[in-house]
Amino acid sequence: MTTSPARRQFAGAAAAAAAFTIVKPQSVRGSQANSSVSLGVIGFGNRGGHVTPNHFAKHEFLRVAAVCDIYDDKLEDARKKFSGAKLVKNYKEILSGDYDAVYIATPAYLHPEHFEAAVASRKHIFMEKPAAVDAEGCHRVLRAARKADKSKRITVDFQQRYGKDYRKARQVVKSGEVGELKMVRAAWIGGGPPLKSGHAQSEERVRNWFFYRELSGDMLIEQDCHNIDVVNWFTERHPVKVSGYGSRKVRMYGDIFDNLACTFQFDDGLVFSYSANQFKAPGFSDISETFLCEKGAVNVSRKGYTVWREKGAPEVVQTAYDITRDAVFEFVDGVREGKLENAGFHAASSTLTAVMALEACVKGKEVTWDKLAKGQSFEA
Repeated sequence: MTTSPARRQFAGAAAAAAAFTIVKPQSVRGSQANSSVSLGVIGFGNRGGHVTPNHFAKHEFLRVAAVCDIYDDKLEDARKKFSGAKLVKNYKEILSGDYDAVYIATPAYLHPEHFEAAVASRKHIFMEKPAAVDAEGCHRVLRAARKADKSKRITVDFQQRYGKDYRKARQVVKSGEVGELKMVRAAWIGGGPPLKSGHAQSEERVRNWFFYRELSGDMLIEQDCHNIDVVNWFTERHPVKVSGYGSRKVRMYGDIFDNLACTFQFDDGLVFSYSANQFKAPGFSDISETFLCEKGAVNVSRKGYTVWREKGAPEVVQTAYDITRDAVFEFVDGVREGKLENAGFHAASSTLTAVMALEACVKGKEVTWDKLAKGQSFEA
């Protein structure tokens, strides 16, 4: 991807979940496991400004030590929430600082650059999804993941992988109790993020980066990668080809789709049908994944899961909290206790699956995994 003015503006101003590797806590942090983890935050916008105070700061053994953002209003917001934190505008000051971990919550197009630099800094890393916005960025994250310090934990905020009820639903599918998986469908039917206003026109593309394909990867990559990651996780593989279409029916700003539909196929012929939008249909929404099996079905979402079996009433389990908490707390506990993972691999794989689907929708023709993977393995 050609370096955009928005990328230069930000960069210039800034200048498998259960498969843990366990090492001694002293090796991980150089201190005892009951001490606090110090965190440097890079990006204090929508996601960083929400997850940091509402989840990271709620962990009793984590201290928000520094916050970086290129905008004064975001730093002022951080100052109000974390009066003792160091405030900087250059992300390299976070990476060179004496902090145990870094939280990367910058716009999606910057993730490969910031992830690569964070790996080089030898810090524990928690990064927002997606891994990148294009195939080149996915490969860049993959290369960095391969170089990562094996004594550091790397988590990417595909929070469904850490949600307790999501893990239970996955176990039902994987156990075989409802038979062999025969078909998958998923959807993200609901409203989109609000358009920001009140800033200088020169800041428009970065302030509203989500609505520009070059900066967000379109809704398929920035938003819908969640559903795609769940399907890859449940099936323990990725589709090999996809076709699809997208259009703009409601949204008249930016240049990304506001609705789309894709059909993925796996190497054994398993079909995964997907649809998404970013405009509200009053009274209706569907943000979930459904796994249709020989002897039943499982539907799962951030609100809980339902299991249908051949006999008896459906089993309904409700999730009454934000599962981002599970991802954040497992990261902090993993850093302290030496329970490590390198999520860079599956994050790059799921993001590349979304990139494959976006290319199919943009070009209106089938796109294959091999075309974008370029012979690279995305296995850890």
